[in-house]
Amino acid sequence: METILNLNQVGKIYQSGSRSLTVLDNINFSIDTGSTLAIVGPSGSGKTTLLGLCAGLDRASSGLVELHGTKLNGLSEDQLAAVRNQYIGFIFQNFQLMPTLTALENVMVPLELRGERNIKPRALDLLDKVGLAERSHHYPTQLSGGEQQRVSLARAFSNKPKILFADEPTGNLDAETSEKVVKLLFDLNKEAGTTLVVVTHDLDLAAKTQRIIRIKGGKIISDAPTGLQVSAL
Repeated sequence: METILNLNQVGKIYQSGSRSLTVLDNINFSIDTGSTLAIVGPSGSGKTTLLGLCAGLDRASSGLVELHGTKLNGLSEDQLAAVRNQYIGFIFQNFQLMPTLTALENVMVPLELRGERNIKPRALDLLDKVGLAERSHHYPTQLSGGEQQRVSLARAFSNKPKILFADEPTGNLDAETSEKVVKLLFDLNKEAGTTLVVVTHDLDLAAKTQRIIRIKGGKIISDAPTGLQVSAL
């Protein structure tokens, strides 16, 4: 099976004055195309930083990050943006919708950035799949948290990403809404054949993936198929 993401001896260090803070240390793993993976760990363990490095939103201090055959190390900001737009979808905990755009316009943004045409029907179809076709002309402030996250799901899949990164996608949702969003996430992912990487505190969500990486103190402490995992962080 083809590898879509590979990290080799990746580290991340932040400077604070004369002090250095090591957030990630010697991270090594790869992900096969079409697979699902959860990254779990306590707050401050480095998992969100790790996700940002994988998605090209931040730069590693050391080591190699390779996405779909492209080495992210050394790319310019414009080149990283082009890689993200071509290959990556992202779902944020706080939705990150543009407040001045309607639900439909938010979903259309990635397609417009790619210069594609006749994008409105595709965006409407995605909103229909997440149950929001009738609210396509509503602004984010007119939508509930669950509805905003469903819009962000539609947006994330609009450019048919090779890999989708989700950072605590249910963190701001109640239990019932979270369940619906998670079902949509996995349904859309299966339909599109996208690789899925989720950072989460929710072990029920993590258990729905094929594999779980546990991180603590900036280091990977376990990496195994879901069925072989223990229940505690």
